[in-house]
Amino acid sequence: MIDLIDQINPLGAVISLFFVVSLVSILWWMLHPPVYIPAAAAKARRSVFAVKRILVPTVGLPYSERGVELACRLGAEQGAEIFLIYVVEVPRTMPLGIPLPEAEHEGNEALERASSIVKVHGLPSQKILQRARLAGEEIARIARERDADMIILGIRSEVGLRGELLGRTSDIVLRHSPCEVLIDKLPKVT
Repeated sequence: MIDLIDQINPLGAVISLFFVVSLVSILWWMLHPPVYIPAAAAKARRSVFAVKRILVPTVGLPYSERGVELACRLGAEQGAEIFLIYVVEVPRTMPLGIPLPEAEHEGNEALERASSIVKVHGLPSQKILQRARLAGEEIARIARERDADMIILGIRSEVGLRGELLGRTSDIVLRHSPCEVLIDKLPKVT
């Protein structure tokens, strides 16, 4: 037995060990092929990772705050920047620059609540308080201006007065948006 150990060449032992490790790793690789992903699924996955700027209109109600939460979860993995927007609609009968302290205060409170949701997720955000005649047109304009990749709209769960689920603002955003629009509707609580 001692004669056999004396006859083992150290270089030969290293080469044979390398051969065994290589053979085992090749067999493991062959028995564990990567998961096949169809081309369409891979393209969809890449397109979601391309979302770097998400615009979220808020009105301070639970359905719009849920839209902020959804935007944060969707943008978390790629560190997306969240643009929080509150639009004060000024009636056409009034000048656009008229002081509206109550509406602006309400808008700032809604933006602060939305911003606190984004802070919990550790994402960068910008708050935008804007005046416009129609909120939907202003949201679409800001999405173009800020080069947003996606708009996430939280909508109410109740049907409107005319039996419409989408309100005027949601409809305008869908028609004029320069980017993808995701609509989130809370289930109706009974």
